[in-house]
Amino acid sequence: MYDEVFGEVTLCAASAYTRKFYLNESFCALPAHIKDELKIMCVLFTEDVGGMLALFFDEEGSLQFRTEADEGDLLYDDIGSVLKIKQLQREKQDLLEALELYYKVLGG
Repeated sequence: MYDEVFGEVTLCAASAYTRKFYLNESFCALPAHIKDELKIMCVLFTEDVGGMLALFFDEEGSLQFRTEADEGDLLYDDIGSVLKIKQLQREKQDLLEALELYYKVLGG
């Protein structure tokens, strides 16, 4: 998924509402253990705080996190989402940096 307006390329996303995980077809060549780790990370995030989580590459090729919730979702933990993202960025730093390098090498 490439967003022409913002220059973003979605890597993956998960939703607590649909209970689904999405991996952009452009990244199907990633090793299976990396795809599994992304799926586990995203699904556990949405199970913990609710809402939706997307990982995407910005125009500079940096991997970003975006989370959102449906309007009126009283179970979504807005503060918890910020804390959980910071925790993931710290604990998964090597993985996230490797994904950024992979994306930039592919010409992203």
